[in-house]
Amino acid sequence: MDSGVSSPEKQEKEKFVGVNNKRLGVCGWILFSLSFLLVIITFPISIWMCLKIIKEYERAVVFRLGRIQADKSNRPGLILLLPCIDVFVRVDLRTVTCNIPPQEILTRDSVTIQVDGVVYYRIYSAVSAVANVNDVHQATFLLAQTTLRNVLGTQTLSQILAGREEITHSIQTLLDDATELWGIRVARVEIKDVRIPVQLQRSMAAEAEATREARAKVLAAEGEMNASKYLKSASMVLAQSPIALQLRYLQTLSTVATEKNSTIVFPLPMNILDGIGGASYDNHKKLPNKA
Repeated sequence: MDSGVSSPEKQEKEKFVGVNNKRLGVCGWILFSLSFLLVIITFPISIWMCLKIIKEYERAVVFRLGRIQADKSNRPGLILLLPCIDVFVRVDLRTVTCNIPPQEILTRDSVTIQVDGVVYYRIYSAVSAVANVNDVHQATFLLAQTTLRNVLGTQTLSQILAGREEITHSIQTLLDDATELWGIRVARVEIKDVRIPVQLQRSMAAEAEATREARAKVLAAEGEMNASKYLKSASMVLAQSPIALQLRYLQTLSTVATEKNSTIVFPLPMNILDGIGGASYDNHKKLPNKA
């Protein structure tokens, strides 16, 4: 039983051939002994050539006689390399920005557009990034371009313009699944710009302007209809009380006089005088009766 190795490390080792530092063979042990003896003979000069510093955000994948030393690829700090038999590859674990250049894409509704984007990813397994692919960054870059073209080619122009978030999430899922064996974890995918032909831009602008004008006309017509309904209701109320129309007339004149300090000359309807005269006559007629 191998109880000292965790299950993730076992799964990682099963992906590769030769990730085992315990089976060097007879020739391997002989070369190992000779290399170690060379270090002792040339000490302390050789120690400066054998010690390597690995930063906190880096990992070193060590090859000893062509075999990966998996136990040395998971820790930063000082590592000891034996001359002639050890070779190491330095892997950066920081997030990498992959800028996708503009891609000319034919959408599902036969519209040619140019789309560019950006992909943020990081290496989470240094051994996978070195052993499973020749150039992990170039492979991820080309895969991101291809995935962007394939996904956008199945969408219409309106879907691309309206559903960027869903499209970027779909691209991120596809990239993450495809690069898992390379030790890559895709953190974020964004579409920076969607360029459409100038003639199509003018057509879309004219269509949007026509839609806005139609909506404005509908709103104006609805406003006129509502205003006519309220005016009809107001006319019915004023028809029941003729003096209310005169009061409204006087109130309007008072408002105009308040806003502008000027002399206003307006005709006085005769029915108002008749009403005032009739009211005064009735009052004089009632006074003797009361007396």
